[in-house]
Order: sequence, then C-alpha cells, then structure tokens
Amino acid sequence: MSLKNRDNKNRWRNKTVAFRVSPEEDEQIEAAVRLSGLTKQDYITRRLLCREVVVQGNPKVYKALRDQLAAVLDELRRAEDGAGVDDELLDTIQMIAAIMGGMKEV
Repeated sequence: MSLKNRDNKNRWRNKTVAFRVSPEEDEQIEAAVRLSGLTKQDYITRRLLCREVVVQGNPKVYKALRDQLAAVLDELRRAEDGAGVDDELLDTIQMIAAIMGGMKEV
C-alpha cells in the first residue's frame, strides 16, 4: 500500500485521479516534472488547477454556474466582514468570473 500524504492545506490526499496519455505526452510531462523539481503528483495538480478553462455556453453550463453562484452566495453570507473568506472561495469566484467573462465575448 502506498504512503498517505497531505496537500499544502494539510488535508489527506485520498482521491485517485487517473487518465491515459500517449508516450510523447508522457515524455513531455516527465521533462516538465524533472525541470520543476516537484513530484509528478504536485506538478500535475498545480498545472491542472491553474489552467485556463474555455467554456461553451449551453443549458447544462448555465445550470452549473447558477448552482455554483448560489453556493458562493451562501458562503459569503456565512462569512463575517470577509474574515471567513478563504483562498479556495476566492479562486472559485475568480473562475466563475473568468468563465462568465469569456461567455460574454461570444
């Protein structure tokens, strides 16, 4: 069994995410990991979380945005004077704004 590890917020990493890549893509990933000095897991996680997302508007996307905005609003109402707002909530708000801004241009 592999060792359990924690992320930078001291939470257990216990969810497995897997996908297939071509040998060429694997070599590109391995080269980038080597150059970064990070573990493969940390490198891929950071790249995935910082990647720009291009969204095509459709009813499913609009429903997901509506639901996410409702969840953000509930969280903001719960927070007092912005003191309870963490980085993850701010990242979610920025992601929603970027998606909605991109959809407005279309």
